[in-house]
Amino acid sequence: MILPISGRNNFFFNNKITIMNRKNFLFKSGLGVAGIIAAPLAGFSKINASSIDPLPPDKVKEFVTAGHTDLEKTKQMLEAMPGLLYATWDWGGGDFETALEGAGHMGNKEIATYLIEKGARTNLYVLTMLGKTQLVKSYLDLFPQYLMARGPHGLTLLHHAQKGGDGAKELYDYFLSKGLKETWMKL
Repeated sequence: MILPISGRNNFFFNNKITIMNRKNFLFKSGLGVAGIIAAPLAGFSKINASSIDPLPPDKVKEFVTAGHTDLEKTKQMLEAMPGLLYATWDWGGGDFETALEGAGHMGNKEIATYLIEKGARTNLYVLTMLGKTQLVKSYLDLFPQYLMARGPHGLTLLHHAQKGGDGAKELYDYFLSKGLKETWMKL
């Protein structure tokens, strides 16, 4: 039988009375916060680079290459090995590229759209080729120095706007007005 006890610092747990004072409360609160912080980290520690096998380099290179021009091969490879969606090939000298970026600098909107719909990480170069004027201009308003950044193979935003055709014409003119004249710069 539980008897009511007056006082605001008393709590009933399993038919027992627990007196909660400030020191006890702060200690238990600290443990709770520590548990909230540590729980995700404990789960993350189970997923680390040493426990995941890397994708076969030949498949990564083949997928990135297919992403430039071959939609059917891109689809087949992605279905067989979904992790390729995020894979990056190192062409050397700091020249890294994903299949999406390959589609971007080739002006291949069909492949780019397919990969984005599958969840590929996009960037300003691909968005430029796709003619996403509002997004690109907003970003460059915040980070104007990015106008001179280089994409895969040293290709610039101006190159990507060229490859975007009529849909990216406004961005092409915008880049020219901002002083970007080169379509390629050494990495």
